Amino acid sequence: MTLIYGHRGAKGEAPENTLASFQQCLEHGVNRCELDLHLSRDGELMVIHDPTLKRTTGRRGKVVEHDAHELVTYDARKGGPGWVKSCPIPRLGELFEHCAFEHWQLEVKSASKVRAARTVEAIAELAEHHGLSDKVTVTSSSREVLSALKRLTPQLSRGLVAEYSWLDPIKVAQHYECEYLALNWTICTPERLAKAQKAGLHVSVWTVNEPALMRRLADFGVDSIITDFPGVAVKSLKDLNPTRP
Repeated sequence: MTLIYGHRGAKGEAPENTLASFQQCLEHGVNRCELDLHLSRDGELMVIHDPTLKRTTGRRGKVVEHDAHELVTYDARKGGPGWVKSCPIPRLGELFEHCAFEHWQLEVKSASKVRAARTVEAIAELAEHHGLSDKVTVTSSSREVLSALKRLTPQLSRGLVAEYSWLDPIKVAQHYECEYLALNWTICTPERLAKAQKAGLHVSVWTVNEPALMRRLADFGVDSIITDFPGVAVKSLKDLNPTRP
């Protein structure tokens, strides 16, 4: 069965990486999600994709230049689907409290060695506090982040995010002892998929929004797809995933 992950919640249906977006995902019966993390100035894990605030909030500056208590007052509706109510940038802890996902892919973008260490240790501490350590996989394309995960938080599942195939993503994932391989769908060939799964990797493919492509990748045998439209995915894969609601 091909599992479904909501991309930044339900990015195509609600403002990305907001509580409303993750609740929308859950309403479709999709209980797995992918999201992005940056540290605030005071070291809290904030759920936002870009290192800067401009695209989603219209504000100037970087996430790291603001404290968490400021960031949670910024409306992150800009540039996404129309939404009536304000959608603040959430803390990761808020989502852990309010959203009962059975698995979380937490993507950490590139970071310095020091910042990578701070970020992965903060994730480990928060996941443990909420009893979710076994429901979290921390993913990244950054060697610094993956190194920090392997060195400092070996108890957490980790995954490589691979957009290009110029370096063999399977070898890189194995080097960092990853359990997940998040592949851009354009480089997910049946041969690469089979090789990755033979190596024991869960292959999660992104970002898959067209019903025909969802079905084709499911036919290939991908372990999961990451989609902006979890509701569409549920309907598109219904015959392939007969146990889904």
